[in-house]
Amino acid sequence: MNIKNNHLFRFYDNLRLGQKLSIILLLIFIVGSILSGLALSNLLNQNTQREITTQALILMDTMNSVRNYTSTQIQPELQSRLEEEFLPQSVPAYSATEVFQNFRENKDYQQFFYKEATLNPTNPRDKADDFEAQIIENFRSGKVAKSVEGFRKSNNQDIFYIARPLQIKKSSCLVCHSTPDVAPASMIKRYGSQGGFNWHLNEIIGSQIIFVPASTVIESTRRSFFLTMSIVLGIFACVILLINYWLRKTVVKPVVKMTKIAEVVSQGDLEVEFTKSSQDEIGELADSFSRMKTSFVLAMKKLNELRNKNKGII
Repeated sequence: MNIKNNHLFRFYDNLRLGQKLSIILLLIFIVGSILSGLALSNLLNQNTQREITTQALILMDTMNSVRNYTSTQIQPELQSRLEEEFLPQSVPAYSATEVFQNFRENKDYQQFFYKEATLNPTNPRDKADDFEAQIIENFRSGKVAKSVEGFRKSNNQDIFYIARPLQIKKSSCLVCHSTPDVAPASMIKRYGSQGGFNWHLNEIIGSQIIFVPASTVIESTRRSFFLTMSIVLGIFACVILLINYWLRKTVVKPVVKMTKIAEVVSQGDLEVEFTKSSQDEIGELADSFSRMKTSFVLAMKKLNELRNKNKGII
């Protein structure tokens, strides 16, 4: 390993100044691009999740409005009929679920899925699976207060979800869900007397859950990542090229020019001049070379005079 490092350093030391600067800037570009990509990917992924979460919460609030409308305006109008015939359309949970199914016809929301998962449902389609049941138990135990979100695995597919507790807040709900003997006979006839009973006021009996395939989140993040990263890399590349051009013009080119002049002077041509093109350290270096040349000329002149004087004595 040390031998390889020694060869690498020796190779770098043998490069010209301009080549060294180009390599350093290239390494800065590569490392900066990787770090920027990692940070940007994480940031965009979080931002995409926040956007989808916001959309999901808005949809939940909309479904709650549907539930409230069904409970306060539809049920009272159908009360006399409900005594003879049970209408699932008058149930808030049923209405919300059906409305959401129609809402999914909008292509922007086709990937969203809504479920009112319940531990003890009247309608079997609302039965919570093991994963959903655990979410509900967390709400019931107080481990989670308002909402929870994350990813789950279903049919070998990652799914992003957000869930809120579903709580009995109106005593009118208990008309159908307290005990089978007081429930509408038409409801018992339709769904039986095994599910959807023994609920209590303020009890959390389920959870509103919206699911979105993780591929939707990933695809949205990927599109944003490629677009943003292309812009960042383009700007970064332009900055690196400009820095490289500026360093070559203000540092490398003057140093190379002074090196050539110094080479000519070392060969005995004392007519050339070191040109000062700036007031920075490069300009000061040119002044130093000029003073060195002047000192060299004076030294050579004195040496020649001394030689001539010695020749005269002889």
